[in-house]
This record gives sequence, C-alpha cells and structure tokens, in this order.
Amino acid sequence: MSMIVASLLCVALLTVSLAHFLWAFGRRWPIRDRALLARTVIGRPGVDTMPAWYVSLLIAVFTLACAVFALALADHDSGGTTMSLIALVPGVLFLARGIAGYLPTWRQTHPEEPFHTNDLRVYSPLCLIVGIGFIVLALLRMA
Repeated sequence: MSMIVASLLCVALLTVSLAHFLWAFGRRWPIRDRALLARTVIGRPGVDTMPAWYVSLLIAVFTLACAVFALALADHDSGGTTMSLIALVPGVLFLARGIAGYLPTWRQTHPEEPFHTNDLRVYSPLCLIVGIGFIVLALLRMA
C-alpha cells in the first residue's frame, strides 16, 4: 500500500516540478502567451509576468525533493520514527496550501481567471491530496 501511495505522490510532484523547472529556465509551457501564463499560474490582479526564475527554481527543487522523499517513505526499513515524523512537514505544508485555496482571503488576493477556476478544480485539491498522502505514508510507517 505504501508503494502505491508513494508512487502516485511521486508522479504528481514530478509533474509539478517539471513545470516549475521549465518556467525557471524561461519556457512558457503549456501556454505561450506570457501574460496568460502568469494569470493562470499566479492569479494576482494586474500580474502579467511570471515570478523571478529563482522562485520557480526553488519550487521545482522543493517538489522534486518531496517526490523523492515520498518514495523513500515507502521503504519501512529506513529512517525509523524520525523519518516518519519528518514526513508530516510536507504533509502539513501541502494541506495548508490546499486549505488556503478555499479561504475568502485567498480568493480576494488571487481573483484572476483562469487561476481562480484552476485553483478550485486542480491546484487546491491536488495540494490536499498530496498533503493527505504524506500523512498516510507517515502513519503507515508508524503502524
């Protein structure tokens, strides 16, 4: 069961990481128009450019590390209780981002379309699922 959860988390996080790596190196994937890509990814009023390259790179490295860590968590023989407890950190971070996407203050600061719709349908639910996945992996290791 752990390997299935870890594999699904890894695939989702690698996809997010790849997109951020591409953006960090100036690629405009999957939307060629810079302003539309920025509105789709950031969602703040008046935004028409992507964040600085190092912001995207930082997120890419973080999500890549989380993908690898998810796979490491599937190995119950390594890391012990410490590794299980550390798994709660990305779990809580992703859960917090997922929950934030449904709060009125988030809606007020990120009202731009298509971000608003994508956030409700994809970004926030994905963060909730990833956060729950890390918590499930931690609990499976401790059982």
